[in-house]
Amino acid sequence: MKRLNAYWRLMRLDKPIGTLLLLWPTLWALWLASHGHPSLTNVAVFVLGTLLMRSAGCVMNDLADRRIDPHVARTSQRPLATGEVTPREALILAILLSLVAFALVLTRNALTLALSLPALFLAGSYPLTKRFFPLPQAYLGIAFGFGIPMAFAAVSGTVPLLAGKLMLANLFWTIAYDTEYAMVDRDDDVRLGIHSSALLFGRWEVTAIMVCYVAALGTLAWVGVSAHLGIVYGAGLLVAAAIALYHFLLIRTRDRTLCFEAFLNNNWLGGAVFLGLAADLLLAAG
Repeated sequence: MKRLNAYWRLMRLDKPIGTLLLLWPTLWALWLASHGHPSLTNVAVFVLGTLLMRSAGCVMNDLADRRIDPHVARTSQRPLATGEVTPREALILAILLSLVAFALVLTRNALTLALSLPALFLAGSYPLTKRFFPLPQAYLGIAFGFGIPMAFAAVSGTVPLLAGKLMLANLFWTIAYDTEYAMVDRDDDVRLGIHSSALLFGRWEVTAIMVCYVAALGTLAWVGVSAHLGIVYGAGLLVAAAIALYHFLLIRTRDRTLCFEAFLNNNWLGGAVFLGLAADLLLAAG
């Protein structure tokens, strides 16, 4: 049981926030692509696939950071950092998770399968970008957004311009919430030479986060106009905007605990957008 608990924590199954932040944009795309009526099969494949790939990504991230994590207070108790799981075991686990996710994609069409390959590359290479890329949060935004074109491909066999707009909105949103997360680790990142948006933006990081929220919500409004969505979707965006404003109140003092709370709170922002979208499409169909 102790070993299973270590694997569970290595995959971050005890901390579902990452899975939820990855899942919401995928669900936005599934509902948009299917005009509010996604098949149960597609929903099951993408929900399970999201969980598997997020878990695999966490394992790969900890493998890449196994010599750094012991020196960071927030990550010092992760299973690889403490030696509860060996690098070999972690590598095998990451491969198994990726293979099961790939098997799920094999049940979809050829375009979805083709898109899964760059998605896997992005997920696997993201941990390395923190060593040399000044804005790894942007790379993460692209990686976290790849479920969007895959969802459109699975539903319609094409990837329309609307998917690109949704990916752009998710990119801005990811930079916003992951910068909040990076504010928690700022001192450790400086000491260890790790790049992050919190360091890149410097004393303007709170302003940059709010600009990214405005850009994300503005792009989501553009998506709504392009998809002929109505007032209910707009109401969902207003709720999301109120949540973003609440985040400003949390992060303006730069208190680590409050910045982490703001990061976690993004689950509600993504959910607000989804509920507005799903309700709008349901009402339009009825």
